[in-house]
Amino acid sequence: FDFKRRSVMPLHKYPPKIWDALKLKHGIYARLPKHYLKSLEQKEPTPVHWRPLGVQYRANPTTGQKERVQDVPIPIYYPPQSQNGLWAGEGWISGFRYANNDKMSTRLRKTWKPQVFKRELYSEILDHKFTVTVTARTLDLIDAAYGFDFYILNTSKEDLNSKLGMDLKRAMLLRLARKNTELYPNDPVKREKVYSKYKQFEIPEEEAEWLGLSLDEAVEKQRQLEHKV
Repeated sequence: FDFKRRSVMPLHKYPPKIWDALKLKHGIYARLPKHYLKSLEQKEPTPVHWRPLGVQYRANPTTGQKERVQDVPIPIYYPPQSQNGLWAGEGWISGFRYANNDKMSTRLRKTWKPQVFKRELYSEILDHKFTVTVTARTLDLIDAAYGFDFYILNTSKEDLNSKLGMDLKRAMLLRLARKNTELYPNDPVKREKVYSKYKQFEIPEEEAEWLGLSLDEAVEKQRQLEHKV
């Protein structure tokens, strides 16, 4: 065997897994606002389709013997349409089922999908009704948060898991930051009441305008800002 002729695959200087993180340290990416770069850090969402036990071992209820616990998240696929709605972290789960519920029969591939439907949701801050694709869990969380605006503002990016949700959050925070008179122009008392109601969520305008932007959108925004200078 001729070792000299054998093709050798070149080794990467850095593992492919960290390429995206390294990219943010160079060029225009490194000039993006620090608060935006921090928002790109990956965080674990609240489990929706499974319940973590939070322990490595537990006692077998029958024998009392100590057993290792397999605390493994269920793989979830979030289809593109979920980004245009508010699915509250729900997605598609792929697995298998037995034909006729008989464990001795052939296993058939199956995909479980959440039930989605359209609802009209009203935002006090934006004074607008939005027709949005939601799940039953979304409506439950909105009720638990005491309103649509509170749900959007209180929920993290990871738990919203929705481009629409983050766009709405950015629009709400920008209006709270600017306190413009376009909101209820003929009713200043109601306008001030709304601004006061959501005052706890106020952040600087220069921070709010970057919230929820995709990396491509943020780079284009930074490019335009630098072009103006």
